[in-house]
Formats: sequence, structure tokens, C-alpha cells
Amino acid sequence: MADRTVIPLLEKQQDRRAAAATTLPPQRRVLRTLGLPLGLLRTARPRQWIKNSLVVAAPAAAGQLFSTRSVLQLAVVFALFTAAAAAVYLINDALDAEADRAHPTKCRRPIAAGQVPVPVAYATGAVLGVLAPTAAALLCNPMTAALLTGYVVMQMAYCLRLKHVLVLDLLVVTAGFLMRAMIGGVALDITLSRWFLITTGFGALFMVSAKRYSEAVQLADSPLKGSTRALLVAYTTGYLRFVWQLAAGVAVLGYCLWAMEHGGGPGSAPGDGGLLPWRELSMVAFIAGILRYAVFADRGTAGAPEDVVLRDRGLALIGLIWMAMYGLAVADL
Repeated sequence: MADRTVIPLLEKQQDRRAAAATTLPPQRRVLRTLGLPLGLLRTARPRQWIKNSLVVAAPAAAGQLFSTRSVLQLAVVFALFTAAAAAVYLINDALDAEADRAHPTKCRRPIAAGQVPVPVAYATGAVLGVLAPTAAALLCNPMTAALLTGYVVMQMAYCLRLKHVLVLDLLVVTAGFLMRAMIGGVALDITLSRWFLITTGFGALFMVSAKRYSEAVQLADSPLKGSTRALLVAYTTGYLRFVWQLAAGVAVLGYCLWAMEHGGGPGSAPGDGGLLPWRELSMVAFIAGILRYAVFADRGTAGAPEDVVLRDRGLALIGLIWMAMYGLAVADL
């Protein structure tokens, strides 16, 4: 008799659950259906995509940004670099899933939270990591594909090993920014000025080391210091301060030499016939930007570069003034 009573009750409960599943609000049903794609998108770090706008740096510096061909080519390069970076984020988070689950904030990442299965993250990352350079070879040129391949390989090495090696971890992250700045020029066959490369490279090192310094200052007495970034316990704040100060000085020197360079060839500083010496005057805005950013570095509040630039109105205004001056130089006005 007990079995005859229990079985109908279980069947009724199952029927109720099925009915509840079919009567979920439309928004919740959509979220359930899109859970995996949204998790993959979140893991690809959309907020970080602003970094990939650096692909326009070399064409803009060379005054070759305003043709339809250039705009379309740069749009393709931006999409391919975004896909390559997403591949790195997916595989990195899959590798760190266990450690992230024990972290108070990183545990909310989609892979650590179980929204994206680890095998799916590995598979998607591998597909994007192969697809991006292959598409670059077909849609751009061999050098663009080679640079994108080098970026993916270097970042994978960083995820597996190099992020635990002193100094190399800073250089790899810096090289990632430099590759972003180079790839637009490579795709458009622009010869890159040595001063452009020096300024961009050391400017990137300045921001990367300032971010590390800020992390070290903020977590100096925290038990999470080693778990957040393993090498923070190996670097001293004095060393990281030295690195960002050195990098800032070299970036300023490189920019001044670049701005005063004549010849106006591709990748060099164009524009000599304007009403005012805009290239030389742009040095003032550039140095002001470095000094403004250094305020946050010195306070230990220079987090992600894109956050610093977007949140500080003074720095954004200086950036607009610099772009206006350099634009006038390129246009010979």
C-alpha cells in the first residue's frame, strides 16, 4: 500500500516541476538558453577590447587612416586581434579554474563558477587561437599572420610558465601592447619608425609596471597578495617604482625625438608645413599626460590602464588635446 501511495505522489511532483519549467518567465528562459554563450562572452573580457583599438596607432601616426581600404583593413585586424586575445583569456581561465574557485572574487568568473565547462573553454580557445592567424593570412598578409601567431604563442607561454618568471612577466605583457600598436601598420605595409616603437614599448611598460606597483601597494599587508598574482611577493614596491619611473623617462625621450624627426615618411612623424609646429608642441601634451598618469601610479591607484584613462577627466582632456595637436600636424594645418 505504501508503494502505491508514494508512486502517484512522485509522479505529481515531476508533473509540477515540468509545468514550472514551462511557465518560467521569458527572460529567465532566455538566460538559461544563452547561459553558455554569455559565459563565453564574459570570459572573453569585452571590457578589455578597448586595448585592441591600439591597432590604429601606426596608421594614425603615419597619416594613413582616412581611406576606405585602411578603415576596412583595420576593422578586420581589430576583430582578429580580439579573437586571438579571447582565445588566451579562455585558456588562461580554464587553467586557473581550480585556483579561481578558492579566490573571493575570481570565483565568480564563468569557468570557475561552472557556467562554462572547462573542456568547452579549452576547445573554444583552441579554435579561436588557430582561426585568428589563419584568417589573417587570408585577409591581410603573411606578416600580419606571423605577428598574430607570435602573440598567441607568447601569451600561451605566459599562461603556462612565463607569468611566474621575474621580469619576463612584465616584458610579455608589455610586448602584447606593442604588438597591438604594430599590427595595424604591418597590415597596411607601413614602415614603422624606430621612435614610434620605442615610445609605444616604453609607454606600455610604464603602464604595466605602474599597475603592478599599485597592486603591490594595495595588497602589501593582505594575505591575498600571493594568491592574486604570485610574483607580487617576489617584487618589492621599490623595484616596481624604479621600473615605471625608468619607463616613463624613456617614453618621454623617445616621443620627443620622434616628434622632432623630419622626413614625414610612413611611420615617422609627418607634417612640417602647418601654421604652427604642432608636432613639437604635442610634446607638451604628451609629457602632461605622462605626469598626470604618474600621479595615480605614485598613489598606488593605477589599476587597469583603460580604467585610469576613462575615469579621469583631466587625463581624458589631455589625451584629446594631444590628439588634436597631432592631427593638425598630420594634416599640415
